[in-house]
Amino acid sequence: MSLLTDLINLNLTEHTEKIIVEYIWIGGSGLDIRSKARTLSGPVTDPSQIPKWNYDGSSTGQAPGKDSEVILYPQAIFKDPFRRGNNILVICDCYTPAGEPIPTNKRYNAAKIFSHPDVVAEEPWYGIEQEYTLLQKDVNWPIGWPVGGYPGPQGPYYCSAGADKSFGRDVVDAHYKACLYAGINISGINGEVMPGQWEFQVGPSVGISAGDQLWVARYILERITEIAGVVLSLDPKPIQGDWNGAGAHTNYSTKSMREEGGYDIIKKAIEKLGLRHKEHIASYGEGNERRLTGRHETADINTFSWGVANRGASVRVGRDTEKNGKGYFEDRRPASNMDPYVVTSKIAETTIIWKPK
Repeated sequence: MSLLTDLINLNLTEHTEKIIVEYIWIGGSGLDIRSKARTLSGPVTDPSQIPKWNYDGSSTGQAPGKDSEVILYPQAIFKDPFRRGNNILVICDCYTPAGEPIPTNKRYNAAKIFSHPDVVAEEPWYGIEQEYTLLQKDVNWPIGWPVGGYPGPQGPYYCSAGADKSFGRDVVDAHYKACLYAGINISGINGEVMPGQWEFQVGPSVGISAGDQLWVARYILERITEIAGVVLSLDPKPIQGDWNGAGAHTNYSTKSMREEGGYDIIKKAIEKLGLRHKEHIASYGEGNERRLTGRHETADINTFSWGVANRGASVRVGRDTEKNGKGYFEDRRPASNMDPYVVTSKIAETTIIWKPK
């Protein structure tokens, strides 16, 4: 095994200029992350220097067998924390050979929204709080829980320390450092209310980069859990009963909101979000109705509400934002399994481009 570890950790830069590029894309379920690698002749600094590639879309639920080729368009580069050196990860989106975005390519429409002149002028910032649950591999039950049984009730686990309260910290810390190495703007981590559940935050990120960074952070987490022999779950309510669900609270501001008088802009934006509540909920993740019950720090899925420092509202405004008269707000509705391309662009489209009749 020591020889295998030595080979995995080989530093290629001492022996060749060639690099390994890991192409990453989103599969047919809209949540599965796929990747494969190829060799390039030397280091690259821009996605335009990376050749397009293809894959068998019939094996990912994205194309029929008789016309299975799907084309990968490289979009954003990150350093590879697994191979290191000059090797890179590249997030891609997916197209037909004719150049049409395939139906599961949610990045394409998001990029159109983020390139709209009104949106560009407002420089939308996002901070996404990605909650997730670590499961025991063979039984699909949270780590730290007795198999087929339950730990003590919630209370001692949130932001805790200790072998009887905190489960999976090695995975969480490895992920934190790997994301920083990769160039992801990961801004923090914490243990969550349900034991075996954790959160990391990505941001502030501008526009389309919020989606790129969150997807690559998810990919890195999948790779680390693979090494650790545990399973990553983004289910918004992995355990039924008196246990917190998992969300992806999305913090958001525009240039106007961050400037003097921004609080009035924030209130107008929240009003617009309320008018399109059902449309947003439909785009905020599968199974969210199991999480948004009005309990466990959530608002009821059928009702839109907002408040200052209210974690039981659909949208929360922080005390500092109210006090300073400018800042940001938090949309607490997105589920942990949401597509960040869809959610971030939807919020921008509703609050900046959409004009209520």
